[in-house]
Amino acid sequence: MDRDESALPGLHHRSDDALLEKIQQDSFRFFAESCNTANGLIRDSTQPDSPCSIAAVGFALTAYGVAVERHWMTRDEAIARTLAALRFFDRADQSGASRGVGYRGFFYHFLHVETGERVWDSELSTIDTALLVAGMLTAARYFDRDDAKEDEIRATAQAIYERVDWAWARNGEATISMGWTPEQGFLPWRWTGYNEALLLYMLALGSPTHPVTQDAYAQWLSSYRWRTAYEQSYVYAGPLFIHQFSHIWIDFRDIQDAYMARRQIDYFENSRRATYVHCRYAQDNPRRFADYHGQCWGLTACDGPGPLTLEVDGHERKFFGYRARGAPDGPDDGTVAPWAAIASLPFAPELVMPTIRHLAQAMYDEASGYGFTCSFNPTLHLAAGDSGWMSPWHFGLNQGPIVLMIENYRSGLVWRLMCGCPPIAAGLRRAGFSGGWLQPASKEEATHDAQRRGAR
Repeated sequence: MDRDESALPGLHHRSDDALLEKIQQDSFRFFAESCNTANGLIRDSTQPDSPCSIAAVGFALTAYGVAVERHWMTRDEAIARTLAALRFFDRADQSGASRGVGYRGFFYHFLHVETGERVWDSELSTIDTALLVAGMLTAARYFDRDDAKEDEIRATAQAIYERVDWAWARNGEATISMGWTPEQGFLPWRWTGYNEALLLYMLALGSPTHPVTQDAYAQWLSSYRWRTAYEQSYVYAGPLFIHQFSHIWIDFRDIQDAYMARRQIDYFENSRRATYVHCRYAQDNPRRFADYHGQCWGLTACDGPGPLTLEVDGHERKFFGYRARGAPDGPDDGTVAPWAAIASLPFAPELVMPTIRHLAQAMYDEASGYGFTCSFNPTLHLAAGDSGWMSPWHFGLNQGPIVLMIENYRSGLVWRLMCGCPPIAAGLRRAGFSGGWLQPASKEEATHDAQRRGAR
């Protein structure tokens, strides 16, 4: 994986801030070029005939404000794209039809980019709807001017959020179901344990129209797994994206729920510890994969070279396709995702910046114009003399965290916007969070809470 540092002199000689700016802008280009500007839908990936991922739309809606602030896009262009997406989802078929767009305020995971209809018999996804709504609410916070179009953004985002029937998605139990299909009804899996649904529960608890009750969050907390790995004690989850996604929109520094108060840390510190575990795991490299070290690490959900089984250096190795890889318990097949390390920048810049500089010399995909390759596996050599397998595709779910977590590190923009978002603040308080920026409640948040109580 080593490369002559003179190969990419433009990256090697930049200051940290200039390097981060380039990485952000190149990563954002995916959203700029993968958007159907007629309806605001964003392709899931650069693969041919890729459908829209509604989560990618949520990342894009959040990133447009960053693009305006960084002068990669004009405010008028960002407004046009934002309105196109909001108008599409506001007017979308919510009948639950098999080729519709959604039901009970939720939306199908994958949609046809041109028609907006459900594809692949995908599920009505509660988590992907949450990521989409988070993007809408961020846009509503950013576009705050007294202007007809910006007024429409705010009103439409709120209307879409208020239609989401979080209580229905519990399906008679405490926690929220992962999804529903018109053919089979609710999926058998639920959002329990520590995972990326922390954001989902804040939106569900903070809803002014269809909130879940506090027992949903209590049940969520009851299935946490606290463990120690590489001298770090934390709420465990193997893949790094779990420790990152909710943090894109919520600043968890110095605020605690009951569980974290007992452990005397917060979720930000929890993610910092998880980041250290991943770096230490790569240094330890218990499975002896090629090129794992302190500046090459990061296991998460990502594209992979499999499924296939090959003998490599006298050892039989199983390689996975798309899989949620994790540390230290695995699964692990030697596939590293640069974006997994980059999105931990706010948590542990002392680990991540050296890693970014190292990976920029080895895995930066200048040819595509979208920045880092999605994932790579230096253990798997498919042809003599190659440097290992590299994913040929870029995914919205990879590009978004790069843009947004770098921005939170550089300016805190998304965190500042969402600290003033009444549903987020209300959800956190109902979940039992206190401290830090949550004290005291603003007049706007108090009004939101009163509206929510009236809707119960």
